[in-house]
Amino acid sequence: MFKRKLPSDDYPPLAALPVKRMIINNGKQKIAFHLSGRLDDHRPPLVCLADYLRNMADFAGFLDRLRIVFDADWPVLLIDLPGRGRSVDRKNARAYSTLNDARDVEETIAMLGIQRAILLGQGHGGRMIMNLGSSSPNLIAGSILIDAAPLLHAPGMVRLRDNISTLLRIKNPRHFLTAARKIYEATHTNASQEQIELIIERFFSREKSRKYRPLFDTALLKRLKHIEITDIFEPQWPLFHTLKNAPMMLLRTQSSDQLERTTFEYMGQSRSDAIQLVIAGEGCPALLSNDDEVGAIGDFIKHVAKFMECGAIISG
Repeated sequence: MFKRKLPSDDYPPLAALPVKRMIINNGKQKIAFHLSGRLDDHRPPLVCLADYLRNMADFAGFLDRLRIVFDADWPVLLIDLPGRGRSVDRKNARAYSTLNDARDVEETIAMLGIQRAILLGQGHGGRMIMNLGSSSPNLIAGSILIDAAPLLHAPGMVRLRDNISTLLRIKNPRHFLTAARKIYEATHTNASQEQIELIIERFFSREKSRKYRPLFDTALLKRLKHIEITDIFEPQWPLFHTLKNAPMMLLRTQSSDQLERTTFEYMGQSRSDAIQLVIAGEGCPALLSNDDEVGAIGDFIKHVAKFMECGAIISG
């Protein structure tokens, strides 16, 4: 069986996010995480979870901007899910699931001594947050859902599967880069060429031979092989409503193919208290590099911290 070679810690898109590793799941799984800032009892850490195939590198630019526009020392935890980035693959490909990923995130957070946190998730990461809302509601001090809904959008999943499957078949590095650029330029219309290439190189590592190698276990992609563009998935609105007792922020990228506009609007109507923001000129993954959205997330973090303080005063 092919075993994925993990990227080196000095690979440029990852080098600014040094990781530590811990053993979880009764010794069956090794997970990589990056913790910046200082954990304490007064500031809920921000835990960032990437989309289905992606990894913590997607939050590198966001972390840099957050330190500048918000707080350089606020605790932020980035986690590579099993089979992504610098976390080892699952031994059993059938064990890849939203529920198992959520359990691993919950155990990682607990082993770091974190009792309450603000959880930010893109796509699959957001769906994990909803699962955690069901299994561990007291963990969630606030939630930030980006292109994430309790309803899978089959056309978006099919496009993701087919686009990435096509890239995996391209052996010539120059042809690979050309094809990958076309995919992301179509959705990230406001992005610079440098940003487009960062999206690619945070997803596929470029080796010395200049060939591109996936930063994810390809078994994850095979889990999507039976999805048809006409499939209609059952909505899991009860999972979304498990987050009702904590502040919420909802974001959608303008060109998202994971979260339909009508679903996003319905989520906002269901949580009229939630902060809502559309990120113009972007698709999945959100770059989170502009001061507008990063500043809004910083304001939300402050809001949650004050909400927790008031709760503590009331309960006391």
